[in-house]
Amino acid sequence: MRIVNQQEMREIESLAQKEYHFSETLVIENVGVRGADYLHSHFLTDFNHEVVILVGNGSNGADGLAIARHLMKYHHRVRAFMLFNKKEWSKELSNQVEMAQAYGVKIQPMGHLQELESYFTQNPEAYVIDAIFGTGVRLPLPNFLYDVIKMVNDQAHHIVAIDIPTGVLCDTGGIQGNAIKADHTLAIALPKMGHYISEGAKLSGEVVTLDVGFPTELTAKGDKFLLEPGHFQTTTNKRSKFAHKNNFGHTLIIGGTFGLTGALHLSAQAALRVGTGLVTAVTWEKYYSELTSRILPEIMTGFVPKDETRWPGEIKNLTKYDAIVVGPGLGRSDRARRLVIEVLNNFPGPVVLDADALNVLSLKEDHRIFAMRNAPTVLTPHYGEFARFTNTNIQNVLERPVKSLRELVETINCSVILKGPCTFVGSTNGSIYFNYFPNDGMAKAGSGDVLAGIIGGLFGQHFSHKDSKSLVRDYKTFDRITAMGVMVHSLAGKHAREKHGVRSMSASSLIESLKEAFTELEADHF
Repeated sequence: MRIVNQQEMREIESLAQKEYHFSETLVIENVGVRGADYLHSHFLTDFNHEVVILVGNGSNGADGLAIARHLMKYHHRVRAFMLFNKKEWSKELSNQVEMAQAYGVKIQPMGHLQELESYFTQNPEAYVIDAIFGTGVRLPLPNFLYDVIKMVNDQAHHIVAIDIPTGVLCDTGGIQGNAIKADHTLAIALPKMGHYISEGAKLSGEVVTLDVGFPTELTAKGDKFLLEPGHFQTTTNKRSKFAHKNNFGHTLIIGGTFGLTGALHLSAQAALRVGTGLVTAVTWEKYYSELTSRILPEIMTGFVPKDETRWPGEIKNLTKYDAIVVGPGLGRSDRARRLVIEVLNNFPGPVVLDADALNVLSLKEDHRIFAMRNAPTVLTPHYGEFARFTNTNIQNVLERPVKSLRELVETINCSVILKGPCTFVGSTNGSIYFNYFPNDGMAKAGSGDVLAGIIGGLFGQHFSHKDSKSLVRDYKTFDRITAMGVMVHSLAGKHAREKHGVRSMSASSLIESLKEAFTELEADHF
């Protein structure tokens, strides 16, 4: 599903009116029908209290009143608090007020904040619909609205925002002072960037998209998308019962240093458990014994010689692998930097750079290495690693993740996974994929190592540099596999959370839950 910013949404609305004669009035009516149907079927079936709608002075308020009117057909009691004077109402809002009154919606001008406070005192289980401003908000808000927002956030039993919570900026998710904290948001036509970025991600709750009838030709095209199972229907490879282990690739994982060979172990396990035929884990010669003391018997092992004069021979042997992951627990030494650069310069297949492989590199010094590679490269930084690699203030990345990600991808011509509660996947074709799956149970050591192993294992199964056509023919598939790895990782986190709880789950729980993740993905439901 496409994700849009404010300007893109306006362009869709404008084209819908000019080329398809799809009026704003019709959009508002469809919002009313779809929104009321959704609210009734999901939340209000057994609700015996009044539904409160906070109405602004424009289109968002008109949407809210259209929903109010259609809720009446389900015999719900609805009250609309009008927050602005009648002379400030838009034409569409004025029309919706007349229709809502005719249907029996209680229209109540709010002269003083005490009126709303009194209402909540008498109705402690109030169900509130935020239809104040939506995407058209301009900050800062009028002072009285900040008082309204604080009261609603403190008093309401459940809050549903129309399009985006009032006070949240559509493009950045930023707020100024305070904003509505919604339990659910009904996005009109398409989800907005602000639902997934910065404070907007915390305030939007569960985002549900209402199809209001815009032509598919206008809503399908774009460069920002929400990851969904349908992206991967042609990506998950069918396995033959008669296949040999070599048919499913050989993935090499390089990493581990003193006390951190567990990171390498986790990554190698993940690569094995996503179906890779052969997995080899390699660490520094000094820590080889530590690795072998804990590694699974199914995973082959090796070491990077201490004597660097032996490296050229080892580098030549890299051609026997189909994909390489570098970084889990690797350490941040000068030797680690030299090793990472050797792999990037000499391996002709896909490389995943994670953790310390990113920490020993920098965009300023090493961008040419990435640009000159003739095979896919995937970087997997979290926000701190991204900021350090690009020499950027981390706050800038947090506030503008899509812009920051797109600039980096364009500079190095590599795919980049910016990890967080909403993970952003920047592909070399210019598209950005949003994987919104916040799960505090995954905020544990090793989760990123598992993700790197998943992606490396999937790469190893799908491509072989020994087949020159394999790498050249389908960079789109690389992008899909990268995104699929991110989703599989999140789905594994979902099932681990259900089995163990957010406190007790661990990175190993993710690996244990890969079976359920693939089952859900292949069943095409999310």
